[in-house]
Amino acid sequence: MSAEQGEETTGGRRARVVLVDDHRMFRAGVQAEIGETASTGVEVVGEAGDVDQAVSVISATRPDVVLLDVHLPGGGGVEVLRRSSALMADPEQPVRFLALSVSDAAEDVIGVIRGGARGYVTKTITGRDLVDAIFQVADDDAVFSPRLAGFVLDAFASTDAAPVDEDLDRLTQREREVLRLIARGYAYKEIAKQLFISVKTVESHVSAVLRKLQLSNRHELTRWATARRLV
Repeated sequence: MSAEQGEETTGGRRARVVLVDDHRMFRAGVQAEIGETASTGVEVVGEAGDVDQAVSVISATRPDVVLLDVHLPGGGGVEVLRRSSALMADPEQPVRFLALSVSDAAEDVIGVIRGGARGYVTKTITGRDLVDAIFQVADDDAVFSPRLAGFVLDAFASTDAAPVDEDLDRLTQREREVLRLIARGYAYKEIAKQLFISVKTVESHVSAVLRKLQLSNRHELTRWATARRLV
């Protein structure tokens, strides 16, 4: 494709993007989908696999949009947002965040939106739709996968702060995700495949959840999650 044809395809739009995800192969896949700048208008200017790397790369490159996974080593996407608050508030060149996650949990969506992200899409999104979402967020519009918008509307429709669940707060974001999938009846192998982790890692997360919540088995765990409407 010539430069002139590329300009016609993208409408002359350009967006500089940083990819933040702890799975290198997933980052490579996203790069392949959206990183052909001549045809998409998107230039991937940096990548990171954990919170510290993300904060460093974002600060160094000052992208238009950060594609941010919710679950990251070092504190998760919410921690990246917290440490990037000054960049988001920059009146001259604000950095904007679009969450891109396998999780469709209400608490994950609401957490990153409260942290300052302008949108949240799941990893089932197509490359073309992701490019469109990037440009919408770059223009300071809000973007959500269809069923996730309701979570945000419900959360912000109430002026009351959500009650603190001390038991749930003991769990890491990844442990919450595993908890939810267990409660939905997923087998360990299915969870491992969906979260791109090993079965052994799933087992470790389940053991940690049971210990922290003082539960004995997955049946008690399912009842616990259902009572809190986490399923």
